[in-house]
Amino acid sequence: MNKLIPQTSNFIPVEENFIRWDKIQHDLQITFGKEVYESWIKKISLNKELNNYVILCTPTKFVRDWIASRYADKILDLIKKYKKTINRIEFIIDPGDTTEKKENVSLATKISSIEDSVMNYNRFNSRSNFDNFVVGSGNQLAYMAAQKICERTFNYNPLFIYGGVGMGKTHLLNAIGIKMQNNLNVMFISAERFMYHFVRSIKSKDMVNFKDFFRKANVFIIDDIQFVRGKEIVQEEFFHTFNALMDRGSQIVISSDRSPSNLDRMQDRIVSRLSGGLVVDIQPPDFELRIKILERKFEEIKVTFGENINLNNEVMNFLASEFQSSLREMIGALNRLLAFVRLSNTECSTVSQCKMILKDLLEDKVKIVNIESIQKTVASFFQISLQDLLSARRSRSLARPRQIAMYLAKKYTSKSLPEIGRKFSNRDHTTVIHAVKKINQLLQNDENIKKNIIEIKKKFYN
Repeated sequence: MNKLIPQTSNFIPVEENFIRWDKIQHDLQITFGKEVYESWIKKISLNKELNNYVILCTPTKFVRDWIASRYADKILDLIKKYKKTINRIEFIIDPGDTTEKKENVSLATKISSIEDSVMNYNRFNSRSNFDNFVVGSGNQLAYMAAQKICERTFNYNPLFIYGGVGMGKTHLLNAIGIKMQNNLNVMFISAERFMYHFVRSIKSKDMVNFKDFFRKANVFIIDDIQFVRGKEIVQEEFFHTFNALMDRGSQIVISSDRSPSNLDRMQDRIVSRLSGGLVVDIQPPDFELRIKILERKFEEIKVTFGENINLNNEVMNFLASEFQSSLREMIGALNRLLAFVRLSNTECSTVSQCKMILKDLLEDKVKIVNIESIQKTVASFFQISLQDLLSARRSRSLARPRQIAMYLAKKYTSKSLPEIGRKFSNRDHTTVIHAVKKINQLLQNDENIKKNIIEIKKKFYN
């Protein structure tokens, strides 16, 4: 087999800052273990060494995608030990001789299109790991559970993590995948992609390969399971995939924007299985945690760009106070400020400057009102739990806040009456109609109701 491997005569000592591929191969075998090395890493050869990156060869596209998605970061770290200027690696397919080409073609025909395409999405974000996950009171339990899963010292199966948008769920799922991928076959996919490949397999009559591919994982991580709500055929396949994985002892990790019990339009048997392991939530971060996250991100940006930029405590406090609903939005606002400071070569030292730079983001934030945020705001205002607000209990202390929440959902969202009803524990749309009519009547002559709704609305815009 003709491989593109540099002649050993070209190698010079490590201290001269050149790559010794034979030594790197030895290190790779120690790092990944014999099984992974013989199956995958051994297939890599060095094609070209440049000043700040190297080009590596793999025999097939499938091997390339598999290695790139699972092992690229550690390979790069090992290479950097021999040449510090290397900051990236690129993979190319080595065609080899005619015999090898034929072998590769033959192999490719045996590889399902599912495998090849999923690899493009089964890639972990190396920056979303345990080391840079900022822990606070609202996410500590989820963080510890995720770590225990990786240590395999506790049998939490499945592990179900839920929380609002931008709370760090996907970060934790990434961290689990990164930690476990070295020794196990890890599948990380969004529910949306799972659904896409399922439909594609039906159309191409490739369901056998679909089932085989998704059911052979040692660790199956699926993000945003709420996307399969109401999709009966997809749920049916997910149910059987879930059972097959559990039967073979695979670890399953699932995330959602809500708890299993609140997954409406989901088969009862699936909800039962999702609830059968460990269910943990990620609460919105408190002010202290938001500050810690901002400080961590700020330091990362300063290191990346190597610039002497500063934001004072007043600005940081403003960001932490203004962007409470989504960590993603908060980090986006920080990036906007720092980009302005770097590009304009000016300082941003006051809140008024922040407001000017972030004007459009602040306006957009005001406009984003959804049913979930309304429910949480109303529950908080009346000092009741969200669970009680959505419960079947009909006491006046719960019924009136529930009616107000339904009224606000109808008034400030574009959702239909049936959709609003489903968000309130699958209530009928007639219940929503009654609630809206009742609150409209009370607004005519009940000053307390008027004041309550005004105060609740203010919370949407502050």
